[in-house]
Amino acid sequence: MSTYSSTNSYTVADVEKVMRSVKADLIIIATTTKAMTEDEATNYAHDIELLAKKDYLKYADVTLMNGTSEVRAIKYEFQNEGATGTERPGGVTWPLTPKDKGGWIRIHLRYTDSSSAEKRADLPLKISWVPSSTDTSHKDLTSSAGRGYSSNGFGTNRKDFS
Repeated sequence: MSTYSSTNSYTVADVEKVMRSVKADLIIIATTTKAMTEDEATNYAHDIELLAKKDYLKYADVTLMNGTSEVRAIKYEFQNEGATGTERPGGVTWPLTPKDKGGWIRIHLRYTDSSSAEKRADLPLKISWVPSSTDTSHKDLTSSAGRGYSSNGFGTNRKDFS
């Protein structure tokens, strides 16, 4: 098991607990939409977890696309202190939008100021992430109540868009 030092009260185990819910969401999205495979969802969750453990993530934005149109989205905003919420994963049974019909999943990560490309390059990431200026405001979608996942102050607030 890896260890990381931090001045916060949470541990690697707390990040892993929160990330199990995020990973479950991603697998549900893959299963219901067919816009990505479960293996792809698992690889995305792996990278998000590694970055979260290092406190390199502000947020991860996951969007179901049909061609160039946004269909659904969720944004996980990471907090390393004072996070609340213990809801179970779910609520992401998105519409069937398979790859062969123009469906795809766009995942955009926003890094913290303490993160640098050099630091991230040292991590064993499974995805080849590239810089992007993606608009994640989801202005054509409606925001709705999301869920929160937390453990000992570390967590993520999930915002849902449909």
